[in-house]
Amino acid sequence: MKNNIAQQRIWIVGASQGIGLELVKIWLKQGHQVLASARQAQQSSALTELKQQYGEQLQCLNVDVCDAQDCAIQAQRAWAAFTGLDMWFYNVGAYQPMTSEEWDWPAFVQMNQSNYLGAVALMLPLQKLFKAQGHGRWIWNASLAAYFGLPYGGGYSAPKAALVNLAEALQPELAVQNIDLQIINHGFVRTRLTEKNEFAMPGLLEPIEAAQQIAHALDRSTAFEIRFPWRLRIVLSLFRWIPYSWSLALTRKMLRS
Repeated sequence: MKNNIAQQRIWIVGASQGIGLELVKIWLKQGHQVLASARQAQQSSALTELKQQYGEQLQCLNVDVCDAQDCAIQAQRAWAAFTGLDMWFYNVGAYQPMTSEEWDWPAFVQMNQSNYLGAVALMLPLQKLFKAQGHGRWIWNASLAAYFGLPYGGGYSAPKAALVNLAEALQPELAVQNIDLQIINHGFVRTRLTEKNEFAMPGLLEPIEAAQQIAHALDRSTAFEIRFPWRLRIVLSLFRWIPYSWSLALTRKMLRS
């Protein structure tokens, strides 16, 4: 398989807004065939406008990643849309910051389903299809938040960390099947999710900026991890490597008074 993604058949799940929508625009402009999915992708006004512009080059498919049965059905339909896929990009995310007094079971479940288990529900049927095809590329959009748990954000970062850990475990086996698995760990991006934050977000990017960095990196490399911005990555990496007595003392200072 080529390292670049020219003239590819791409399925992006989580494509109706934010980074996902911007990637749809970039990849359509580059000439790819794009299948855009979200819970209500076929009802999205933004995707409808793109469909009017690009015609059959863009297809839309509703997928509920919280429903494993629906994922199995839609994976087959996604595969049939362009008679196979070259790339599957999982971009779904849910985020709800919570203090311990605000812990909410449905919110934890939603974040686990969206940030982790949805990817699992889709990979189960897709693996057989990609293996039979003989090549493919999977991209899972995780987060730099997966590097270390921070106060109030554990419901989001824990399943993102699980997604990264799963990717690490699967990558060697998939590579033998000629399926490239990559993860993206990025920092803060201005979306409906980060609007919930009540703190300064260092290195905050606009969705188009993040999408451009992702598309550029994917076009150049099949390295396992794509990560940015570098300053935030270094800081969060340090939290992983210094003693817990130090890192937890630092994160304790992040608690709201």
